[in-house]
Amino acid sequence: MPKDDWTGLGRSVTLSAIMSTLSFSVSLITQGKHKFYTLSMPSDVLAETCFVSTRHDDPDGGFQRQLDIKRATEISKYIDEGLGTIPGSIILSAQPEAYLSYDRNKKTLRFEKIRRAFLIIDGQHRVYGFSLAKASLRVPVVIYEGLDRVAESRLFIDINTKQRSVPNELLLDIKNMAEYESDSESLLREVFDLFNRDADSPLQGLLSPSDRIKGKISRVTFNAALKSLISAFVGKEPEDIYSALRGFVAAFISGANEKGANGAIVKPVVFRAVMQLFPQVAQRVKDKNASYSVNSFKEALAPMFSRLKARSLAQPPISPTALFDEMSEALRTSFTL
Repeated sequence: MPKDDWTGLGRSVTLSAIMSTLSFSVSLITQGKHKFYTLSMPSDVLAETCFVSTRHDDPDGGFQRQLDIKRATEISKYIDEGLGTIPGSIILSAQPEAYLSYDRNKKTLRFEKIRRAFLIIDGQHRVYGFSLAKASLRVPVVIYEGLDRVAESRLFIDINTKQRSVPNELLLDIKNMAEYESDSESLLREVFDLFNRDADSPLQGLLSPSDRIKGKISRVTFNAALKSLISAFVGKEPEDIYSALRGFVAAFISGANEKGANGAIVKPVVFRAVMQLFPQVAQRVKDKNASYSVNSFKEALAPMFSRLKARSLAQPPISPTALFDEMSEALRTSFTL
């Protein structure tokens, strides 16, 4: 079996099944210069008749990305567990070997059920997931006819550039509505919302809940930055976490502004590095039996800002860890009796 031909995996396909002719009711649609058929097809038929052509296996004519087995396996599990639906259409290009035939009177489409009847333009992970699944379901399909490899590759480019995917920020923002949140995501969402809505928040106007906007901290960046702190938040209410972080963030912004690095906190690298620093600074405040107030954090951060170069915040390194290491080193003070 060719490397790019993974159809039929997960199912036993008999020779008689491969050689049979199938017929489906379709709609013929014209868009610009293109004509295509829309229909629904059993997922096991898709698994047995489709193939992909990747750049890795076919440098001259391939255009698909490498298959992500983990992603396809998750799709098959999603199908077998009956968790929901996959309504997006699979986009196919009929190959000459399929002997595609359209009956205008009956509005039906006939083709030979062979392994390489259709080249997948879009949906390879879904189709491979179908081949791994035990269950079968009807799937929306779009079939183009008469495309050469140039037209197929151009269609692939159009689909993957003209159709914008949903931002991760929006998906994360609506997880609560869909009841898909984990406990940690729920906690971080509530803390984010407090920072976003509280009139006294040092990040007021600097957060973006559902979009990625330059000059603002997105929910994705916020969660990534606070994820490492989850263990320190065990048993704490969102309001308690917000109260402590509010004082810390306000103190950091004040110190950065005094260094001439105004607005540095909204840089993703800076924000993530600052959150990594929180446990060290909070421990110093706690050791002095002080409250988690802005002034207490200012005092704890003073040694760092006295040593840290403004350039490190205004033009931070690419890695949050590199900036964290620099700030952590600047935070250290010599022992005095």
